[in-house]
Amino acid sequence: MNNRVADASHHRALGRAAFGSARVARAGIRATRALLLGAAMLLGAMAPLAAHAEMPTYTLTFKANGTFEPARLEVPAGRFKIVLVNESTEAVEFESLPLRKEKVLGPGVTSFVVLSLSRPGEYPFFDDFHPQVKGTLVVLPKP
Repeated sequence: MNNRVADASHHRALGRAAFGSARVARAGIRATRALLLGAAMLLGAMAPLAAHAEMPTYTLTFKANGTFEPARLEVPAGRFKIVLVNESTEAVEFESLPLRKEKVLGPGVTSFVVLSLSRPGEYPFFDDFHPQVKGTLVVLPKP
């Protein structure tokens, strides 16, 4: 083999080795990116859980005698959760037209609605299955 052919063959071999090393390096970079992305997604998924844990929570109970307890629920302006408890033996529906919220609960079921209200005022709600059962959500100014 002359020197030129041997030289070219040697350079191709070095090129393949360098290409192989680059491929391994790129695979390592991709794996690192995937790991970082996974960690970021996990942290992002956990952030709402922490936020919800700090959310003020209030309870509204549908009583067996066809009333709400309390009939007047006072909350500060902001984001909050209302836990809805149906203690009756019939289906009920929390509904508020001004709040644009409704939630159906079967007998003995507990659920919730999350509201974000910045404007103080009185917001009526009722049981759509028993329209005579009415209540008021009172949003107070932030302290």
